[in-house]
Amino acid sequence: MKILIRNLTRNTTEAELKALFETYGTVQSCTLVLDKDTGISKGFGFVEMPKIGEAKAAMKNLNGKELGSSKIRVKKAEQKPADSKSDAASEDD
Repeated sequence: MKILIRNLTRNTTEAELKALFETYGTVQSCTLVLDKDTGISKGFGFVEMPKIGEAKAAMKNLNGKELGSSKIRVKKAEQKPADSKSDAASEDD
C-alpha cells in the first residue's frame, strides 16, 4: 500500500521516515518529494508497505504524530489518473 505523508519539516530525511514506518512492519520504499531546482524537500513524501495490515497500523498510529517540529499527516495515497501530469499528491485536503 502506498502511503502519503504530509507536513514534514524540510530537513526530515528518507532514513528518518523509513525508520519511523519500519516500527510497524516492512517498508518496500520511501521517497521524499524534492524541488527540482533546489533539491530541498517539498514537505511531503511516500512510503510503500507491502502488507495492508501493517500499512493500516502505521497510518492509524502515525497520523498526527510529532516528527521534528511538526505534526505529520498520514493517509493512503490516491491513485493519480494515467493522463495526469500533476504531482502524485494534490495539495488540497
